[in-house]
Amino acid sequence: MFPGLNPKKMQAVMKQMGIAQEEISASRVIIEKTDNSKIIIESPSVTKIKMQGQETFQIAGEISEESGEIGISEEDVQTVMEKTGKSEEEAKEALEKTGDLAEAILELS
Repeated sequence: MFPGLNPKKMQAVMKQMGIAQEEISASRVIIEKTDNSKIIIESPSVTKIKMQGQETFQIAGEISEESGEIGISEEDVQTVMEKTGKSEEEAKEALEKTGDLAEAILELS
């Protein structure tokens, strides 16, 4: 952070300022966004910083994103329609809700 500054002195200065730092061991961090997509951080370095009564997290690592859309194939929709006798719209809704072919069929049966 500050080149040439002794880490122990840095910790002492931070403590005087009321700042506490803690390393957190984690294998993966997932941030779920409001649009249902996700930010996935693999092999993260996570630091929790407590300052003035608030806790913040600093995260660094290999970042990837995952869209919030659930892949629903036309084959799955057709299968649900055939097995349940329901409309295409009802079949799609059940697949989106459950995310699983068998569960969608059971829900509509």
